[in-house]
Amino acid sequence: MSPDTRILYLAYCGVAVSLLKEFNDVVTDPYMDEPFHVPQAQAYCRGEWSTWDTKITTPPGLYMLSVLFHRIFMFRCNMALLRLTVTLTLLALPLFLTPLLAFHQRRQLPPLFAPTAEALVLSTFPIAWFYGFLYYTEVPSLVSILLTIILATQHRHRSAAVLGVISCFFRQTNVIWVLYAFAISQLMWLRFRRGNSLLHDPHALSARPGESIISAPAALPKLLFTFVPYMLVLALFGVFMFWNGGIVLGDKANHVPVLHVPQLYYFTAFATLMGWPAVAFGHGGPFKLASEVAHCIRVGFTALLSAFMAFTVHRFMIHHPFLLADNRHYTFYVWRRVFMLHPIVPYLFIPGYQACAWAWWLRVARDQTLLQTLVLPLAILPTLLPTPLLEPRYFLVPYILLRAQVVDMRSAGLIIEGLWYAAINFATIYVFLYKERAGVGRFMW
Repeated sequence: MSPDTRILYLAYCGVAVSLLKEFNDVVTDPYMDEPFHVPQAQAYCRGEWSTWDTKITTPPGLYMLSVLFHRIFMFRCNMALLRLTVTLTLLALPLFLTPLLAFHQRRQLPPLFAPTAEALVLSTFPIAWFYGFLYYTEVPSLVSILLTIILATQHRHRSAAVLGVISCFFRQTNVIWVLYAFAISQLMWLRFRRGNSLLHDPHALSARPGESIISAPAALPKLLFTFVPYMLVLALFGVFMFWNGGIVLGDKANHVPVLHVPQLYYFTAFATLMGWPAVAFGHGGPFKLASEVAHCIRVGFTALLSAFMAFTVHRFMIHHPFLLADNRHYTFYVWRRVFMLHPIVPYLFIPGYQACAWAWWLRVARDQTLLQTLVLPLAILPTLLPTPLLEPRYFLVPYILLRAQVVDMRSAGLIIEGLWYAAINFATIYVFLYKERAGVGRFMW
């Protein structure tokens, strides 16, 4: 790690620790979901393993991590040190993003404690950064997924499967990302395998529809032995589903999986709004990208796609009661003041959704094969489609994995991305900490 990068990482850690102290000084009581998580973790710290709050919807991975720190490092289980559990995973985040970026960029793996500048910038992504100072499961879950993917890309599949099981203790849907870890590791291996004749997987931007699917079955027997550890993960997850009676752990009445197709559109718009520097500042710059997006648009296909999207908006758009009732989240105001402004408004965004999707496709497909580019969207489908609530936290893992596939980020673009994230983080954290409204509370993602 260069001295400059070392200084950046130390600054990153220093700012994070300072912010955690400010969070603990200002927000002295558990907030929003913390009143569920904090008492549950404290019960586990006392050894009350049979205690469980039925309102909690995620597995106990976060609480078990806090107990581990409590037993090994003698951390007390008060709220401040429980939040430190999460912040420590935020400090580790650049260390795990670095090898993931190196994998996609096909660079030599740097030393363990050598986060790159790009990894540091991506670690300040506003959703991860904000929830890194509250006792929420988002950042620990993300880190467990990244470690699973890193081990899989290093062909340490047994270890990856073990970490995959652990990641499912943070969020049930992480089982999808375990399969994603296997898929991207094998697609990269097949792509650069000497004398590869098993899989015809052409470059994404020049491939014809269905071209890779024809040869895919021939490659499956070669991958079967490698997939065995992941089959055990699926088997254990199946046992959990049978025991639990479904994927939702607690508060099942308010978290019923439904088909929520527009959630995919919201994610595409969110990813573009948050990650526009990564989209715009690639090879050729924003004007060339805009020209390429315009070139991709075909009247007939666009008309059919627009009609399908309009149907899905009409049929599957959900006005979730949680979204409409809680005015402490930014999404409440987006929904109330934008989407509910007029019945036609949700349909007016359809051309924008398509343009955003094309822009991301062109950015990540530039240096990947067709299957490498498709595997992430295929993994996003089962993680977002069943979620009825518009919640930015659900977009964290898909965004990080999508952004990691941008391999030709320019220095100027990276600086702009860092400044953009910093501006959002400053605004959202300042409002949360110092602009509490009487009778309403603190505003947050």
